[in-house]
Amino acid sequence: MALLVVGSVAFDCVETPHGKVDDAMGGSASYFSYAASYFTRVRLVGVIGKDFPEKYKEVLRKRNIDMAGLQVANGKTFRWSGVYDKTMNERTTRSVELNVFADFDARIPESFRDTEYVFLANGSPVMQKRVLEQMTRMKFAVADTMNHWIQDQRPQLMELLKHIDGIVVNDEEARLLTGLTNLISAGHAIRKMGPKIVIVKKGEHGALLLGDGFFFAAPAYPLETVKDPTGAGDSFGGGMMGYLAETGDLSPANLKKAVLYGTVCASFTVEDFSLDRLQQIERRDVDTRYREFVEMLRV
Repeated sequence: MALLVVGSVAFDCVETPHGKVDDAMGGSASYFSYAASYFTRVRLVGVIGKDFPEKYKEVLRKRNIDMAGLQVANGKTFRWSGVYDKTMNERTTRSVELNVFADFDARIPESFRDTEYVFLANGSPVMQKRVLEQMTRMKFAVADTMNHWIQDQRPQLMELLKHIDGIVVNDEEARLLTGLTNLISAGHAIRKMGPKIVIVKKGEHGALLLGDGFFFAAPAYPLETVKDPTGAGDSFGGGMMGYLAETGDLSPANLKKAVLYGTVCASFTVEDFSLDRLQQIERRDVDTRYREFVEMLRV
C-alpha cells in the first residue's frame, strides 16, 4: 500500500567528531521517505526553494518516490545547522532558517488523498491536522512532534492527538507532554490522550512501543561507528511505517516487527552523513540486518 509523508526537505550543515558537511541533503521528509521506499510506494509532500539542486531531487527519484506534492516556492530552502559533542548524544543547534518552510501550506494533491497510511513528520499540529482533513481513505495515521509544539501549541497538539492512531516522541518530549518522569507511565498517559499506540525513542538506548494490552522494548542496533545521528529518528519512522504499509498488518506482533525494522533503518543512517549510507544499500541489506538483529535478541 502507498504511504504518505508530509514534512521538511532541507539543507543540513552538520559537524560531528567524524567530520563536517555543509548544505547536505536533509529534512524529516527526505530521511523518512528514503527509508520507507525500501518497503512500499512513498508519496512526499513538502516545500523547497528555487535554490534546491536537481541532484538532490534525483536522489529521491531513484527510489521511485512520488514527488507530485513537493512544492517549489520563491525563496530559499529550509536550512538547519548543528554540532554534536564527543559522545554523539548531545546536539547543539547553531542556526535554523525556516525560509520557505515558514509559510508551508501542506496542500495534498488529489492523487494522494486516498492514501491509507499517513505519517505527519515534525511540524505544527495545526498544519498536521489540516493534512488529516484532506485525506479520504486514511486507515492509519502517525505523527511526530517536538518540544516547541508541546510548549507553544499545546491545545492544538492535544486536539491533534484525538485524531491520530499513533505518535512518536523522544524521552524528553514524553516527559514534557505528561509531566511524568517514568517513560512507561508517560506512554500510557499519552495513549489516554487519544493515540492507540505510542512510540518513545530513547536514542542509543532503543525505543518503547505501548499499545492496548501490549508493551515492547527494543534496544538500539549495536554499531562500532556512528558518524552522524542526524535523521535517525526520521529514518526510524520511515522503516516502521514503510513495513506497516507494505504488510497492511496492524496487529501487535507486526507492530513490534515494524519497530525493529525502523531501528535497522536508523542504524544504517547514522553510519554516514546525510543520506549517503542509505544510498549504498538495498532492501536485501535491510532484511539481512533485521535477521541479525532478531537473532541477537533471541534467548
